[in-house]
Amino acid sequence: MGGRRALHFVFKVGDRAQTARFYRELLGMRVLRHEEFEEGCKATCNGPYDGKWSKTMVGYGPEDEHFVAELTYNYGIGDYRLGNDFQGLTVVSSQAVKNAKKLEWPLKEISGGTYRVEAPGGYVFFLEDKESPKPDPVLKVTLAVSRLQTSVNYWSKLLGMKVYETDEGLQKALLGYADNQLPAIEALMKKENQKILTPLVSLDTPGKATVQVVILADPDGHEICFVGDEAFRELSKVDPNGGKLLDKAMEADKSAEWYAEHKRPKPSAAPVGE
Repeated sequence: MGGRRALHFVFKVGDRAQTARFYRELLGMRVLRHEEFEEGCKATCNGPYDGKWSKTMVGYGPEDEHFVAELTYNYGIGDYRLGNDFQGLTVVSSQAVKNAKKLEWPLKEISGGTYRVEAPGGYVFFLEDKESPKPDPVLKVTLAVSRLQTSVNYWSKLLGMKVYETDEGLQKALLGYADNQLPAIEALMKKENQKILTPLVSLDTPGKATVQVVILADPDGHEICFVGDEAFRELSKVDPNGGKLLDKAMEADKSAEWYAEHKRPKPSAAPVGE
């Protein structure tokens, strides 16, 4: 594996149709690929569930060059109660701000030209009302941590990230990735007695490439999935039919109707990130 970079942030969604509308019509992202699975992932990619689920990758361009969102949908779960760890994803896009206003989606200006908006399910996004200086408008993901220096040490010294800036007064730091390999990462975590949620394992996607992953947990329990480069490049090719596959799956999904017919609420998931 060559150079490393951040690939995805995973969002577990309960209302797939409204979520797809938010990403496509408001943020202006497109569906890069969509995959349906009949049973839970052995690396718990879809959480602690064994039933049918789907994964939809959405972004502003190919995964090889863009940071994208991974939308995980479990057919039997109606909503997820969020914790306090995810603080927001920042997107630099004046078009997204225009889209939000056109859709009459609730927007709150928190500083000059920066707006706060919530996706269905409560995930927070910050929209900067200006043109992005780079091809990928996704700027950063912000996470809350309990001990800043402990987290900075973990992400920089153990995971090889570069510290771009720190502000001890505001208790925040900005980091980015460097180079490494999966077996070496796993070995280092074992040596340092760090938590490994899923040891090196191969994951199959029906009809596509098999990728190797190692899933770790940082000091605050944030899950970090490292994916092998070569197979991932094959798996992550843009599927021109991705949007159609998502629309077809949403049309065929009758789970909400079933619960309504039986006069039962669709189950809520256990708390996330607390």
